[in-house]
Amino acid sequence: MINRALSFFQISDTMYVLLIFAAVGDLIIPFILAPFYKDYNHLTMVMSTLGNQNSPLHFVINLWLVLAGIMFTFGSIRLYTVFAPVSKALSVWLLLSILAFSIGACILSGIFPVGETKELLTTSQKIHGFGSVIGFFLLMFVPLIIAILSFKSNDQFVGIISLLFFVFALLFFSLFVMADKEKYINTIISYEGLWQRLWLLCMYAPIVIVSLKNLIKY
Repeated sequence: MINRALSFFQISDTMYVLLIFAAVGDLIIPFILAPFYKDYNHLTMVMSTLGNQNSPLHFVINLWLVLAGIMFTFGSIRLYTVFAPVSKALSVWLLLSILAFSIGACILSGIFPVGETKELLTTSQKIHGFGSVIGFFLLMFVPLIIAILSFKSNDQFVGIISLLFFVFALLFFSLFVMADKEKYINTIISYEGLWQRLWLLCMYAPIVIVSLKNLIKY
């Protein structure tokens, strides 16, 4: 049964479309919903703030997170089937990293919304907080894994691009962590929302590039 399921994912290009749609949509949808949330600032506020109960359209962003998580889940299996012949161990690592993000930072975060602040007081906030931290952290290594797998496949272009995105992901992650430190208040480093979006862009980009590359082949 498992072999049949993997065979389906090997021939289904729809999964590439799901990956692209989930990645691009996750970056764009907050910009669409933000105007309905008074005083929301993309530079200083993280994307999950739009999902708190005081946000006018919180149900939309939370529903999107669940749907995006499902799309990433199916898409990650397709990526596994692509890279498994190159390195099964690294492909499993890639699969588990994206799955952790899909479940922790998307599905669970959509079901258990966060509050307006970073305080983890309720069960919902704690599940959201821990799920997001684990999911985002593991997703950060996806560009590196794709880079290594691409080099092993003699795809130097994707390998180099993915490696560069991994380096920038580390940079933006560092800025994101530093953003809420008191000594950086009123400086460009305090733009937590900006760093989160750029960090996410760097993690998504290699996934989108690989998906587009394989779609164009056909």
